[in-house]
Amino acid sequence: MAINFENGLGIHQYSLGIRAQRAEVLSSNIANSNTPGYKARDVDFASAMNSARSHQQGLQMSQTTDKHFDLKALSQEHVQFRVPNQPDTGDGNTVDSQQEQAAFMQNSLEYQMSLGFLESKFSGMRKAIRGD
Repeated sequence: MAINFENGLGIHQYSLGIRAQRAEVLSSNIANSNTPGYKARDVDFASAMNSARSHQQGLQMSQTTDKHFDLKALSQEHVQFRVPNQPDTGDGNTVDSQQEQAAFMQNSLEYQMSLGFLESKFSGMRKAIRGD
């Protein structure tokens, strides 16, 4: 009997990819906190997860077989400009360093949590295969 990773892993595989993309966007915001005219961006996690759920395909890459994951969930369509919490300082930059660092830390914790969920899913599959 074949193992269906789509059913076995559920939505956690997509969550992990979206969290990784969000980490890149947030770190870009932090790196550009002093760049004049830079606009802070963020990933709309809810819409990215809804998109992943509706596609249930995942991440878009070159597919040599229809069993490969589809990476569409990680497209830039879910990256949006953030509405600033503070007034413009005069240089057009909308990055609030403290907010970005807090969001980055929260995202890191959620990324680790997603890894933990995936690890437990794989552990369960391993036990099922071995008959433990």
